[in-house]
Amino acid sequence: MSMTGDRLASRRWRGAAALLAGALPMFAFPAPSLWWFAYVALVPWILLIRSAPTGRRAAYDGWLGGLGFMLAVHHWLLSSLHVFTVVIAALLGALWAPWGWLVRRFLAGVPTPGRLAGALVVLPSGWLMVELVRSWQGLGGPWGLLGSSQWQVEPALRLASVGGVWLLSFLVVVLNVALAVLVSVRESRIPALAGVLATAAAASAAWVWSPRPDADGGVRIAVVQPGVVDGADSGEKRFAREEALTRQLAGRKPDLIVWGESSVGFDLADRPDLAGRLTALSRLTGADILVNVDARRSDRPGIYKSSVLVGPGGPTGDRYDKMRLVPFGEYIPARSLLGWATSVGKAAGEDRRNGSEQVVMDVGHGLRVGPMVCFESAFPDMSRRLAGDGAEVLVAQSSTSSFQHSWAPAQHASLAALLAAETGRPVLHATLTGVSAVHGPSGERVGSRLGTGSSGSAVYEVPLARGVTPYVRFGDWPVHAALLVLASLGVTECLRSPRLRRTAPRPRLRPARTVHGSPARPGH
Repeated sequence: MSMTGDRLASRRWRGAAALLAGALPMFAFPAPSLWWFAYVALVPWILLIRSAPTGRRAAYDGWLGGLGFMLAVHHWLLSSLHVFTVVIAALLGALWAPWGWLVRRFLAGVPTPGRLAGALVVLPSGWLMVELVRSWQGLGGPWGLLGSSQWQVEPALRLASVGGVWLLSFLVVVLNVALAVLVSVRESRIPALAGVLATAAAASAAWVWSPRPDADGGVRIAVVQPGVVDGADSGEKRFAREEALTRQLAGRKPDLIVWGESSVGFDLADRPDLAGRLTALSRLTGADILVNVDARRSDRPGIYKSSVLVGPGGPTGDRYDKMRLVPFGEYIPARSLLGWATSVGKAAGEDRRNGSEQVVMDVGHGLRVGPMVCFESAFPDMSRRLAGDGAEVLVAQSSTSSFQHSWAPAQHASLAALLAAETGRPVLHATLTGVSAVHGPSGERVGSRLGTGSSGSAVYEVPLARGVTPYVRFGDWPVHAALLVLASLGVTECLRSPRLRRTAPRPRLRPARTVHGSPARPGH
């Protein structure tokens, strides 16, 4: 094989390794939920990038790893978007190219203690910037943030109350960077270990200092999960199934009953018969019912997904229109350009309309509830705003009927624990199909889950809490700190570059060769 062929083969193997290394963190998320694996999952990727021969190759390895990460974490979308999933993953994977360059910049060769200390701050900050950018709704939202893999770890949930999922992502990347140095650079093991100990000390201090939610009574909330209903007139059949399950709650004295996303497929103003049946159910059970209407509105153009509250006197007028829609699932960005996605998958044939503001509803028994719909529960700012506005319970109405047999339902339900810990408020994740779960104000699980194969109703004793967590009070401060770190790095690099050019020694010129006492002419 020629030298050129050897190089091409080496590049192909390196590219495949980067793609696989980037995919490894998928096992830290549900359904496998190997939370401890997140602490080492980035090490192979980091080791590969630090060995890159050039900064350009390191950026390329970062992009390929990002492609692998996005494909792995969103693999369940392949059944709906097909090849378009790969296109989106390739575009978003490019966000990791600068991070790959930074990895080589700080960890190539034998890093000095100063470079290693910088790596333990800069590389996690760069990772947070990637997560921040891809968390924008138009790019798919914050699904698969590295810190969210820690949803079942009690100390991590305590830290989430201080800095949210962002702080957890930062600390997980710090551990991966330090471990990568420990296993690959013998001369830097002591500084790397010192960095780990310093991080552990700071995290422990935050864990001890962070206030715990103060208990403040409890409420009884019921979840109705009908499961998958197929066939003709599925909307009518689903409603009848939910109605029958709700009747079973009579005499169990719930304070609130919650149906899942798209539980009502008709606008209640157009279907007074359905509104009347819901009103009768509310009277029978003695509780308000929070349903989710997925239908064309009678009072304005377009299709909306809306949380609607129905009491013993009929619809109360409390309504929340979903604000953040799922790209391609509920609308197509730049439809004139990307509308062809409907021909290769299950993309939205018509764009749904979005609401303009969040709502806190006063339900029966003096309870204040903050509703969210579907993947809005993945956005930390939405739950934080609801808690700040006085919501005592956060309710996420969801449906994963298109991905019922994938890892998506378990991962979606796990976000409830993280949101509860961040806000200090209990979170109820109620699904039409999927996994329904309830978590208390510290993120602890309440009662048993209703799994993807369940069709039934359950009443949960939900503990309430008062007080404000540091995360609700101070917001996304880890992200702001990361921005400051990267801005400082940029200023330092800009100031350092001219100085290096000025102090660089002038190249030595070889003396001209003489021929018979005179300088040699070209050609001699």
